[in-house]
Amino acid sequence: MNLTTLLEMVASGNGDTVLIGSKEQGLTGEELRARASAGAKLIQDAGSQTVVYLGGNGPAFPVALFAAAYAAVPFLPLNYRLSAEQIDEILARQPKPFLISDDPLRTGHGALSLEEFLNLAAPGGAPHEPGGADGEDIAVLLMTSGTTAAPKSAVLRHRHLTSYVLGSVEFASAEPGDATIVCVPPYHIAAVANLISNLYAGRRVVYLDHFTAADWLDIVTKEQITNAMVVPTMLVRIVRELDKRGTPGPGSLRGLSYGGAKIAATVLADALRLFPTTGFVNAYGLTETASSIAVLGPEDHRDALASEDPHVRARLASVGRALPGVEIEIHDPLGRPCAPGVVGDIVVRGPQIAGEYKESGSLVDPAGWFHTRDLGHIDGEGFIFVQGRSDDTIIRGGENIAPAEIEDVLARHPAVADVAVAAIPHEEWGQGIGAFVVLKEGQTEEEDELKNWVRSQLRSSKTPDLVRFVPELPTTPTGKILRRDLVRSLATEAAR
Repeated sequence: MNLTTLLEMVASGNGDTVLIGSKEQGLTGEELRARASAGAKLIQDAGSQTVVYLGGNGPAFPVALFAAAYAAVPFLPLNYRLSAEQIDEILARQPKPFLISDDPLRTGHGALSLEEFLNLAAPGGAPHEPGGADGEDIAVLLMTSGTTAAPKSAVLRHRHLTSYVLGSVEFASAEPGDATIVCVPPYHIAAVANLISNLYAGRRVVYLDHFTAADWLDIVTKEQITNAMVVPTMLVRIVRELDKRGTPGPGSLRGLSYGGAKIAATVLADALRLFPTTGFVNAYGLTETASSIAVLGPEDHRDALASEDPHVRARLASVGRALPGVEIEIHDPLGRPCAPGVVGDIVVRGPQIAGEYKESGSLVDPAGWFHTRDLGHIDGEGFIFVQGRSDDTIIRGGENIAPAEIEDVLARHPAVADVAVAAIPHEEWGQGIGAFVVLKEGQTEEEDELKNWVRSQLRSSKTPDLVRFVPELPTTPTGKILRRDLVRSLATEAAR
């Protein structure tokens, strides 16, 4: 089973249905298959062993992904925001790369532009050499962020991606006219997973290359979008835009999934209010797990929001339960399962779990568990709560402190719009607690007031040593907070 098998099924079942782009000018299922086949011929004729995609969202992305699958070579979408030197270093590691790019400097030196690739991958030419990829072959390579070392290539084999789709999506299950909007960048696992799962369901995929809340809302309305996936920072901006407009969310939207980072409870409550008929889904997954491994479904959201039971209402902060076919446990430092409610390492196993890097091999242990490096706990009903990355843990005088616990308290303060907590250097304790706070518009607060707020609800050792007010939190394009940038800004400030 491989990605081309999924596309052949899509072309057979929805060959005449527009599945990529606008209703008027998009690609049908059969046109996508034909262009991917023609693209594979280009790759094979070039003798390339990797397809590198260095561009934004649009029809060239799915054509290139499936062309690589037909040619039985890995597909590597690169972060176009990397420096030229970083991109050159990654390209130098790829065997005979076939480069598709929207960078004019690179298209002038051997790379095909997105438009050139689509024009050359036109149906009607000689077909690609048959064969295709095996389930064990590498389908996609996704680069890690490389924050502490050179970026590594996370390996997703065809069997991992097809296992995810077959385990979570029913073939041709979308209703006629269904459409989804994708605005996460192509180099993120969510872009790959959204594409193949929506195609398999028979749902049209509409791309938004550069996200703004206003553009997103306008396209959702114009294209009658029924399903969408956003990261928390996008949802924050969508909520603000709707509040500014004084209107509810578009009524066509039946399903809205979010994930990739923590979301403030107040933002989620506002979003549920502004989209009263939309089913919300919190999806938790990693690159190494071929996308989502747990979800908090629409009924869970509404039940938690309406409940007066604090135990049930707390589930709004959870990522839900494990998907069918996926096992998730919490392990202590000795690798033993933790009791419900006890915080430990989140580990996962199942057929969609890759846990492998091209440079260092598999990180799956002998029992089949992949250690996510996330900390969390599971309650008695199986709801999973993620507290954050183990790398983010603050070790203050020998005590391990999870930033998420302090962030949750600060986020409940009426003046706070957004917050991130990170370890900062501390002469006495080794590491101190730094809180970086974005205030709501028109609000003013004193540092001591927020410290006292935390002290009133948590142990004194978890009170921030420093509160710094910032206009916004730095994030990656997929919504993850760049804590290291916040801490670095303190050092820069001190050096002045």
